Formats: sequence, C-alpha cells, structure tokens
Amino acid sequence: MNGPVLEISGLNVDYGLGDAAVRAVRDIDLTLNRGEILGLAGESGSGKSTLAYAITRLLPPPGVITGGHVRYRPAEGGPADRNGDALKAGTGGAGVDILELGPEQLRAFRWQEISLVFQGAMNSLNPVHSVRSQLTDVLVAHRPEMSRAARNERAAELLSLVGIPADRLGSYPHQLSGGMRQRVMIAMALALEPEIVLLDEPTTALDVVMQRQILRQLVRLREELGFSVVFITHDISLLLEFSDRIAIMYGGRIVEQAAAKDIYRDARHPYSHGLLHSFPALHGPRRELTGIPGSPPDLKGMPTGCAFHPRCPKAIAPCSERVPALAPAGPGNRTVACWLHTEHRSGDS
Repeated sequence: MNGPVLEISGLNVDYGLGDAAVRAVRDIDLTLNRGEILGLAGESGSGKSTLAYAITRLLPPPGVITGGHVRYRPAEGGPADRNGDALKAGTGGAGVDILELGPEQLRAFRWQEISLVFQGAMNSLNPVHSVRSQLTDVLVAHRPEMSRAARNERAAELLSLVGIPADRLGSYPHQLSGGMRQRVMIAMALALEPEIVLLDEPTTALDVVMQRQILRQLVRLREELGFSVVFITHDISLLLEFSDRIAIMYGGRIVEQAAAKDIYRDARHPYSHGLLHSFPALHGPRRELTGIPGSPPDLKGMPTGCAFHPRCPKAIAPCSERVPALAPAGPGNRTVACWLHTEHRSGDS
C-alpha cells in the first residue's frame, strides 16, 4: 500500500441529545490505505453503517457527530473543487478534515473524492427514471461542462465497467435483475472516479452466486482504477475472501484489527473468534458451529467494562470493570482490545 488515504481518529456519534442521547460509535481510530480493501464486520447494531454515514456526513437525524476527525489524504494538502477553490479545511499537511467542510465544499467533495453504495442499494434506483438518466444526473451536477453526448458516452462506459451492455441504458429499474440493479449502483458510485468507495452491505439481498460475481468484479475494478474500498458487512466469510484487512466492531467500538489472513488463522478477540465459528467451513474437516451466546448490548444501557464480557466465554476479572484499549497484539500492525492479552494487563485504558 502507498500510505493512508483516509484517517479516522477519536470519532464519536450519538443519536439524540442531552441525557437521552445514545452513543452508537465510540472513539473509533481507523486508517484506510491507498488501493486497499478494508472490511468492517460485526453483528447488526454494532455501529458499522453509522460509521459509514458519519464519514460521508450523511447521518440522518437525530444522528450527531460529537467528536473526532475524519481526514482525507492526511499526509497531504487537500484537493481542489471544480472551481479551483481549495477544499482543505486544516493547515499544513493535514489534508482535508471532512467534518469541517462547509455545505458547498461537502457537495463538491462527495462522489468526486468519496462515494457510498447504500445498504439496500438494489432498491435505491428511482423507478420512474431510466438507467441513463440516473447515471448522467451525477455528471450534470458535478461536471456541468460535459456535453450531452459526452455524458451518454460516459454512462455507457460505466455500464461496461460493471459488465452490463450499453443497450440497457434505456431500461428502467424494474426491467433489470437484482444483480444488475446492484451493479448500476456501483457504476454510479464510480462515475466521478473517486479515490474511496464505501460499500454498506452491498450484497445482502443477493444470492451467493451473484454476491461472488459482483465482488470479483469490484476487486477487478479496484485493480484497474486504483481506488480504495471500505466494505461493510455482517458476513465475515465474504471479508475473508475479498479484503486485505479487517476491522471487527462490537458495541460501537473496534475490538480487533488485522490482515484478513491473520484474522482467519488466529483471531485474538473472543468476539472475532465467535464470528468465525458462526458459519460452516467449505474446506477441511467438519467442525461444530458454536456461534455466540446471548444478544448484542443495548446501547441505552451498555455493560460496564468490556461490552462483550456478558457473552464472553473467556471473561476474566478486569473485563467487567475496565474498558480495554485497542493496543498492539503481535506483528503485522495487529491491534486488539481485550484484557486476555498481556499488552493490556499492565495498565488501565
């Protein structure tokens, strides 16, 4: 990888205000490198989608970002918008802090530098507009200098990128299969050649064959175009197959982060281990599916200490008392937030 393209530090997100506020994302520190596919896994309610919407400033009310930074190109100066005005919100080489962009800067930034394929994207297309109209809308908004012919040519090129014939430009969403609609949404996300694409559960409603086809196509596009990907899903088996690195979320926090192969071979956090043993292996000897007992925590009444300790088969005394910090746990830039590891036993978080 060629250094970080996105750096998240100390990010907190609440739903609601005052005493009624619920903290859905807690002190997230995460880095995405250039050309990398970073997987984000966890059960429903762990904060994965909230994190994606916070990064892109698309949090629906009453979601509020209450702290932290989301820096784009953190080691560089920021890019400029189409009018040549600097988007950089900070100074020096800090890049762009997305959380400090004004409305016009943010509008220019989204889709051009970072795009999002929404959860349930298969049903996100407007049913009364053709594929051509919906692909060219983003070009009209962000590239007003393009002629109609150039926009149509770009729309055809985008469909070709995701494996759909250009003659489907005149089709309406109901005339496409679920997999084709999903690929149209991915094509739309790539229209302005962004450096980062966030995929929020992009294949949930598709069968496993179509899931693999779309994800292999996405990997091919990443190799051809060089963009970075944050791939969010509850299906860790998909991440193991297609991601370079995986971060595991639980109760709004990241509890483990490592290369995909290291997570698969030796998950350090008991929650990561539970996720890995919640689906059957396609190769090797049979093994019992143990799953994870209990239910995810209620964000309105989080347990003290480590949020996972009420469900953890390996909980020890400090687990119910203190929150473990996300700290180094071996080679390869692996980090784990767990009191089972000696790196955490010497002090409090």
